[in-house]
Amino acid sequence: MSSVEARRNAEVAEVMAFVRSMADPVDVSRENLDKIKQVMVDFASRDEIWGEDQFPAPTEDGKVQNRYLISKDDDDSYALYLNVMHKGKYTPPHNHTTWACVTAVEGEEVNYVYTPEDEGPLEPGERPISQTDTIIVKPGQGIALLKDDIHAIEIKEGEATRHLHLYGRALETLTKRMTWDKELKNCHVFEMDVKTIK
Repeated sequence: MSSVEARRNAEVAEVMAFVRSMADPVDVSRENLDKIKQVMVDFASRDEIWGEDQFPAPTEDGKVQNRYLISKDDDDSYALYLNVMHKGKYTPPHNHTTWACVTAVEGEEVNYVYTPEDEGPLEPGERPISQTDTIIVKPGQGIALLKDDIHAIEIKEGEATRHLHLYGRALETLTKRMTWDKELKNCHVFEMDVKTIK
């Protein structure tokens, strides 16, 4: 194990202990999630432990994202990933069914935030949403999302971005997430199309 890897592992353990003290795997207050976001913004700023030499960007033709699993608990809770994404990556509006926090090591990720036009559970079918905000995730600035919050992401500029994505539960276990069509009127179950690198 290299000294960089050993340092990263120690810092990950410290950060994740703090996260566990602030949030349940699904439920968290907005206030505590904002505290987690601030810790994660600082953690992402240590770019020397998230470098290309350990987490390479995609090189295959047409591939715009590598997702690396950094840490998760044995019960699939408290999962941390590093996403390395090229310009052109777009994920349509979706929720997570758990809380999420995204912060940047380098590069910018545009987050479009949406709100349902009607109250009620997020289930497949007609469920119109409207864009209500745009947040740029970049070094020094992140985004925190509760379990029913809806966002879309887009990488518009740069060769590659490196962003930390933290979830209350591992992405691979989230089978009831919704995603919306281009018209923002109907949603269906989200199918993850990127394989995680462990």
